[in-house]
Amino acid sequence: MADNVYAIVGEIGPRTPENHGLNNTLGFVVTDEGVVLVGSGATPAGAKLVEEAVASATDKPIRLLVNIGVQDHHWMGNSYFAGKGIPIKALVRTVDSQRQQAEAHIGRLTAQVGDEAKTVVPTYATDIVETDRQTFEFGGVTFELLWPGDGHFVGDAVLWLPQARTVFTGDFVFLERLLGIHPTTLVAKWQQSFHEIEKLAAAHVVPGHGHPADMAKAKAETGDYLDWLITGVSKALEDWQDLGDTVEQMGDAPAFAHLQFFDGWHKRNVHQTYMQLEAAR
Repeated sequence: MADNVYAIVGEIGPRTPENHGLNNTLGFVVTDEGVVLVGSGATPAGAKLVEEAVASATDKPIRLLVNIGVQDHHWMGNSYFAGKGIPIKALVRTVDSQRQQAEAHIGRLTAQVGDEAKTVVPTYATDIVETDRQTFEFGGVTFELLWPGDGHFVGDAVLWLPQARTVFTGDFVFLERLLGIHPTTLVAKWQQSFHEIEKLAAAHVVPGHGHPADMAKAKAETGDYLDWLITGVSKALEDWQDLGDTVEQMGDAPAFAHLQFFDGWHKRNVHQTYMQLEAAR
């Protein structure tokens, strides 16, 4: 992505036993003191594949693991690296949410990867940042771990490299595939958080899903979609339009129809956005 900054792009499609639940994008930074890894995968076996991907690019060992995501495939491989004595850094918000979500995520992971989920031992950060923003130096590289507001999951964070103008956004940004709004996803806050991330003016965006790109593409495929949902559903509510009519009226969204999973997820996203915004009125 930039000098000594790499992305590891998993499957764009669903999680399967064959991909060890790795259908997300992780990354790493090679520094003078070793590698800073961003995310560990969904299982120990997946974490080993991540380690092998790092080794294909550099002989330097992994010295630090940073967790920015709450969903399983961003951190449930932690035990593999913790077993090698590698420290793990995360915001306290992220760790708290990981703890709250762990059981549910293992349940979903079991349905997707089968018995491999039994090897997961939820393992949390050893270096927990008690504030919402921390700048730290590692191997001559400046990093900023920050919480821009809630996103796909409560407690998700981003890692910003100002020198490389690169941001690891985790699940704040989905590329090539449509984002999903779960009952626990606070869609209005996600919209606000995306606009906070935009203020970084990153040249390179490593998303939570899909291939890395620039901020313009991140805006087109994530930020604009969140804006479109909030604007459209808000107008429907102001016009006293009911849920069913709103889902049908907003079911056609040609600007986003090229994204994978659009057919299956889009109307559910409209439905969930309506339910949340209506409850907030």
